[in-house]
This record gives sequence, C-alpha cells and structure tokens, in this order.
Amino acid sequence: MSSRISQIAVTPPAFCKSKFLCQELKKHFPETTFNEKGRYLTSTELIDFLKDKDAAIIGRDLIGIEELKALPQLRMISKYGVGLDNINEAALQQYNIRLGWTPGINKLSVAELTICFMLGMFHNIFSTGNDLKKGVWRKEGGQEISEKQIGVIGCGNVGREVIRMLKPFNTQIKVNDILNVSEFCNEQNITAASFEEVLESSDLITFHIPLTELTRNLINKKTLEQMKSSAYLINTSRGEVIDQSALKKALQTNQIAGAALDVFNPEPPDDMELLSLPNLMGTPHIGGNAREAVEAMGQSAIDHLVQFLN
Repeated sequence: MSSRISQIAVTPPAFCKSKFLCQELKKHFPETTFNEKGRYLTSTELIDFLKDKDAAIIGRDLIGIEELKALPQLRMISKYGVGLDNINEAALQQYNIRLGWTPGINKLSVAELTICFMLGMFHNIFSTGNDLKKGVWRKEGGQEISEKQIGVIGCGNVGREVIRMLKPFNTQIKVNDILNVSEFCNEQNITAASFEEVLESSDLITFHIPLTELTRNLINKKTLEQMKSSAYLINTSRGEVIDQSALKKALQTNQIAGAALDVFNPEPPDDMELLSLPNLMGTPHIGGNAREAVEAMGQSAIDHLVQFLN
C-alpha cells in the first residue's frame, strides 16, 4: 500500500504559509499540492482539491460522507490540530480511510492565550487600552487574579495545562469534566465540582471541551443567568459551545462582567454588534497558532503520513 501513496494535498492555511513545514513535507513527499487560497476551502473546492490524492493533511475542513464518496482514491487523513468535530470518524471507517491524530499537541499555545485573557480581563487591560487609543485616559486597574475563584470546564490536555499555569497565582480552582478527574484534582489540591456549582461560584470560567451534542450551546440564556454578575467567561475551545446571541444579550445588559472569545460560530464571525461590545475581547482563532504550535502540529501531521507509508 505504501508505494501507492505519493499524491499528497495540504489544506490548512497556517501549514501552507510555513516555509519550514512545506520544506519538511516535501522531503518525504515531493508530489505535494498546497492550498494557495489563504483560507479554508468550501466543500466543492475541497473535493476538487483532494481529487486523485492518496492522502491529505486536514485542518478545520469538514470531512463527511459526501466528501468521502467523491474521493475514492483517498486512503488517509492526517490531522493538523487537535479537534475532531469536523471529521466524521464513522464515515472514515466506512470507507476504510486511516486517521492520523495526536491529541494535545498545541496545549501550551492555547493555555497561554487563556492565561493572557484572564489577566487582561481582570486588570482591564483590553478595555482601558482600547479607550486610550480613543484618547480616553481611564485609570481603572481592575483587580488581581490572586485568590479568585476560577472554574475550569474540561480537564483534558489544555484544561490541565491552564491549571498548571495558574499555580503561581494562588487561585481557588473548581473543575468540571464529564470524566472522573478526582485523582488529578487531589494531586493538584483543587476541587472537582458540578457544572452548576462552577457556574454559580466562579469569578471566571474557562472552557476547554470538545464540540459534541452534549456541549453544543452549553452556555446559553439559562446557564448565563446562573453566573455571577461580576464573572468573566473565556472560550478557546469551539464557537458552538456558546449561544452567541444569548452571550451578546448578557454582555449588553451587564448580566456578566465580560467575555473573551478566540472561537466563534461562524468563523469568521459576522455579528459586528457583538464584536464591538466594550466588554468583549475577541481574537481570530489564534489560540493554537503560536509559531511553535504551528510547527508542532505540522510536524505531527507529517509524522503520521510517514508512519503510514512505513
């Protein structure tokens, strides 16, 4: 089988913009085609791009039954990134297509951005910085993160890294996860709690969960009402975890103090009213895109292709 795989396609724009990754991949697979559009492809474009390819490096592209039906030669997908919500794994099995994937490969990058969001919101860095650019000198230094109640929803690779990074700040951490994480919590001297308890007691809640039917719109009108009016919310997981219309109303009415989002639904976001709110900090899904993370995710995807060939 390995001798047949020579035609490789790469879709993620960040991978394709990396001279280092492109050179590394072509060392192993000279017959590689890169996405030169600078954006993710539509379904029609994706099918055309992957046609007659034996393997592909995929990022956030939607890979479902319709796409796979149209790509009979495709034998492997190597994942650039960690989320699998865009890939129909059952369909891959149905069409006997191998999946190469390494969980947690970009955890440091996402966790660091999360800590940045925390400090920025608690210390009013984002809001006063924006005011200063408008000529408004507003000396409101916010509050210290030390001793605050931090809620972590999702105690996987990124969630655990965030908890580790919070240690010097002496915060009080409550964790909620669908799995039993009591052993980890005991080791870290933190508290495993119900979702409702995290919502009601936290000064800041940060989300590090996959997108599933259980987590879609996990944050909605009802759950926002359970949060403290002084609380902040961070989402660096998937945009669909939050009902954005409900969040917008909560921010507009100061039902919660603020939010920081690195992920949106859709992407790019089209709700300029939401983006313009002074108590919202937004970034364009850059959490896992630090240079080191891009190279690590890319190298992991390359390694899976090489292993498949061998």
